[in-house]
Amino acid sequence: MLNAIIVDDERHCRDALENLVAKHRSFLDLKSSVSTVSAAIEAIETFGPDVVFLDVHLQNETGFDLLKQLDRIDFYIIFTTAYEAYAVNAFKYSAFDYLLKPIDPDEFQETLNRLRDRRNEENHAKKLEVLFHNFEARFDGVKKIAIPTVKDFTFLNVSDVVRCESDGNYTHIFTARGKKLTSTRTLKYFEEFLGDVQFFRIHKSHYVNLAHVEKYIKGKGGYVVMSDGARLEVAVRRKDDFLRRLGN
Repeated sequence: MLNAIIVDDERHCRDALENLVAKHRSFLDLKSSVSTVSAAIEAIETFGPDVVFLDVHLQNETGFDLLKQLDRIDFYIIFTTAYEAYAVNAFKYSAFDYLLKPIDPDEFQETLNRLRDRRNEENHAKKLEVLFHNFEARFDGVKKIAIPTVKDFTFLNVSDVVRCESDGNYTHIFTARGKKLTSTRTLKYFEEFLGDVQFFRIHKSHYVNLAHVEKYIKGKGGYVVMSDGARLEVAVRRKDDFLRRLGN
């Protein structure tokens, strides 16, 4: 049994989530449902929850404002949000659970299943650090990125990432310093997170930093030469868009 708290500034959203939690009483015991950061802090201090369902936007504050005011975070955080896609991508990339409003009962069940599987993980604090980093990076030009690997999170300057290469459910990241990291995220995750900076998907398996493209070799089977010496095919259907981006 896990003690739970709901933090959301919209009454109808709290009602909907309370109803979902009530259907899982054997696993979740709802201790409090509040609408403000100050009330949430009081509830957390009073009940010591195991899990907090936290809305991103809380009147004139955010769920992040709440978390930053806490001396210790020893509970599992599940975000509830109607935020734009870029923010949701940040949550996914940071390996935190989230629920999109209006919350689908099946997705709620899946989140609880993941919570059962993962609640004993010990890298909670590190994941929160990555979450803050990636969320704030969306508003700061994405200067750094946290790469989740099997063992840890590695922080890289985006400008040092030469290319990303798909390998099934994993992605290999090659850096300007000759380093190779293998991430536990798919190439699609990196494309979503870095899609508005200097990167381009030239092929289903290759996502490249345009700043590290040294040459484009023309021809039916055109390819690029990267700063690390890699020669990568440019898919025919992506060639025109690629050359336009490269020209800009």
